Amino acid sequence: MIKNLIFDLGGVVLDIRYENVAEAFARQGVPNTESFFSRHAQSHEMDLFEEGKMTSPQFRNYVRHMAGLPFSDTQVDECLNAILLTIPERRVALLTQLKKRYGTFLFSNTNAINYDSFTATARQQYGFDVFERCFHATYFSHLMGVRKPSLDGFKRIVKEQRLVAAETLFIDDNPNNVAAARMAGLQGFHLERGNDIAQLFERRPAAFPLF
Repeated sequence: MIKNLIFDLGGVVLDIRYENVAEAFARQGVPNTESFFSRHAQSHEMDLFEEGKMTSPQFRNYVRHMAGLPFSDTQVDECLNAILLTIPERRVALLTQLKKRYGTFLFSNTNAINYDSFTATARQQYGFDVFERCFHATYFSHLMGVRKPSLDGFKRIVKEQRLVAAETLFIDDNPNNVAAARMAGLQGFHLERGNDIAQLFERRPAAFPLF
């Protein structure tokens, strides 16, 4: 029986489009941006940024060096934040209801620039703290110092929240992260691209604990 749910953010709760970042940088005259950030791979520096081991100013300087262009801070931020779309109302409604029945948590690989943007946008859109409303606790990689698929992140959440791993389901759109969750003792569900968690629960709410 599933008693706890841990959700990924981008591609599960928050709509994103990785290609927007490369396209935004390309418009600024930077070719081959996908070599440092894409759906399938990213640079060591991006990993460090998502682990909170590189500051926003350091990351912006890295982008300037990588691009060979004197980008302003705003230009870098706008290109990086181009990945972020919206959190649909149907998902906020779903998560609010799930929170009444399950322990609900968020575990996201993100960075300080994206974090500042999507938290502000969600608050502006809804007029309240979406993450506080929908989850009992949130875990962001740049604040934790660890990113998926490291098992340490999953183990930390289980320990801090006093969860039973076998009673906890992790949902992510990245199969590598799902595999890591299973290695940490959690149950895992791979949300394939194009699927929506709201529709998933609507189709089989009674059977969902069997995933």
